Amino acid sequence: MNVEEIRRNMAGKIFEFSFPAIISMALTAFITVADGFFMGNYVGKEGIAAVNLGLPVIYLYLGIGLMVSVGGVAMAGMALGSGDRAAGNQVFRQTVATTAAFSGLISIVFLFCFRPMLSFLGAEGQVAAYFQEYYQIMLLELPVMVVNSSLGMFIRGEGNPSFYMKVTVANAALNVILDAVLAGCLAMGAGGIALASLISALASFGWLGHYLGRKARIYCFGGFRFSREIFVRGMLNGSSEFIGEMSTGIAMFAYNLVIMRKFGADGVTAFTIVGYVSYLFSMVIVGFGQGASPLISFCYGARERELAACIRRRTNGYVLAAGAAVFFAMAGLRDWYGGLFVPNENVRAMVGGGMVIFMVSFFFSGINSITSFYFTATGRAFPSAVISFSRGLVILLACIFLLPSLFGIAGVWLAAPVTEAVTMGITGGFLWREGVNIRLARLNGR
Repeated sequence: MNVEEIRRNMAGKIFEFSFPAIISMALTAFITVADGFFMGNYVGKEGIAAVNLGLPVIYLYLGIGLMVSVGGVAMAGMALGSGDRAAGNQVFRQTVATTAAFSGLISIVFLFCFRPMLSFLGAEGQVAAYFQEYYQIMLLELPVMVVNSSLGMFIRGEGNPSFYMKVTVANAALNVILDAVLAGCLAMGAGGIALASLISALASFGWLGHYLGRKARIYCFGGFRFSREIFVRGMLNGSSEFIGEMSTGIAMFAYNLVIMRKFGADGVTAFTIVGYVSYLFSMVIVGFGQGASPLISFCYGARERELAACIRRRTNGYVLAAGAAVFFAMAGLRDWYGGLFVPNENVRAMVGGGMVIFMVSFFFSGINSITSFYFTATGRAFPSAVISFSRGLVILLACIFLLPSLFGIAGVWLAAPVTEAVTMGITGGFLWREGVNIRLARLNGR
C-alpha cells in the first residue's frame, strides 16, 4: 500500500478494506434478527420484548470482553513486532483467561438480579417469564460468546482473518437451523432459541480451539504467570471500547424503562423490531469505518492530510447513500416488515407509523460515525470522544426522557433523529475547524 495507489484508486481501496468487515458485522447482526424472527413467530410479542429488556446485560458482556481483549491484542501485537513471541503468547493466554473469568463472574452476579431488574422496569406476566427462561440459558452462552470474540481477535492478529470469517458464517448458519428446529419443530419456546445460541457458540469455540491447538502459527493455549502490569495496561488500552458499549447499554436501558412504563410490552416489541433495521445499518457503518480507518491513518502519517480528509469525505458519501437506500426501501416495505416478526395488528401499526420517523436518523448517523472514526484514526481522541458521547449517551438520554413526555409514542421514534441531527451540528463544527487547519498547513508548506 502506498499513497499514490490510494490516490489513483480511492474507491477501490475503501471497498477492498471495508467489504470483509461489513460482511462480518452484518452476519453478527443477522443472528440477532433471526433470533427475533423465530421469537416473534413461535413465542410471541412478549418474547421479543423480554429479549430486548435484557440487551443492556449483553452490552455489559461485550464491553468487558472488548476492554480486556482489545487491549490484550494491542500488547500482544507490539510484543510480536519486537520479536518476542513468548511474551505475545503470555499476553494471549492471560487475556483469554481474564475474559473468561470476568464474563463468568458477570453471569453469577446477574443470576441473582433477574427479579429486581424486572421489577424496576415494570415487567410482569409472560414478559417476565420469558425473560427468565431465555436469559437463564444465555448466562451460559454469553461468556462463551465473549471468549470466542477474544479468540477471533487474536486469530486475526496473527494474520488469518478469513478463518474467523468462516467460523462466523458457520455460527450464523447453525444458529438459524437450530432456531428452526428447537423453536419451530420442537416448540421449545424462548428457552429453545437461547439453547440454539448456546450450542452454536460451543461449536464455534470448539472450532476456534482446534485451530489454536493444532494450526495456529503464533498463538497457542498453555500455562501463564499472571502479570499485574499486563492486566492494568490491557484494561486501560481497551477502556474506550468499554465506554462505548456501556453507553449503548445505558441508552438501551433508558429506552426500555421509558417505553415499558409508558407504552407496555407492545411498545417495547415495536421498538425492538424497528431497532433491527438500525442495528443492521449500524453494522454497515462500522464496516466502512473499520475499512477506511487504516487508509486514513496511513495517509495522515505520510503527511497527506488532504488525502486523508478526502477518504473521509468519500466514505461519508458512501454511508449517506447507503442510509438513503435503506430509508426508501424500508419506507416502502414497512407494512410488510411490521407483520414479519409478530402477527399482531397493534405492533404492526406502531412499527409502520414509527419506522419512517426513526429512519430519518440514517441520513446523519453514518456521517457522525465515520467522522468519529476519522478523528480516532488520526490520533485525535477528544473530538472523536465528544461525537461518540453526544450521540451515544448525553444528547440521546435527554431525548429519551424528554420527547416521549411531550409527543407520546412519536417521541420514542424522534429520539434517534433529533440526537443525530444535533450531533451533526457538533460534527460540523469539528470538521470546519479541521478544514481550517488543513488550509493553514498547506499555506505553511506542511
